[in-house]
Amino acid sequence: MARRSWVKNIYLVKDLSAKSGLSVYTIKYYLNLGLLREIGRSPDTNFRYFDDSSLRRLLEIRRMRKHKLSIKEIAGRLGNN
Repeated sequence: MARRSWVKNIYLVKDLSAKSGLSVYTIKYYLNLGLLREIGRSPDTNFRYFDDSSLRRLLEIRRMRKHKLSIKEIAGRLGNN
């Protein structure tokens, strides 16, 4: 069955961790710094929700860290201050 283009993948922090290879702690650190943003929260559990663009951004952050860029440099490249 073909995937519909309007269907989004929705992830929790633990899912991003599994897909990116980064720890939950590191992802929450990036959230606190403003490098990564959630797309929403569950009203019942207050879990954070993310989508494919969140995962791509997280992978880009990981790539820049592997190239030894500082958090400040990454924030500048991503448009964060």
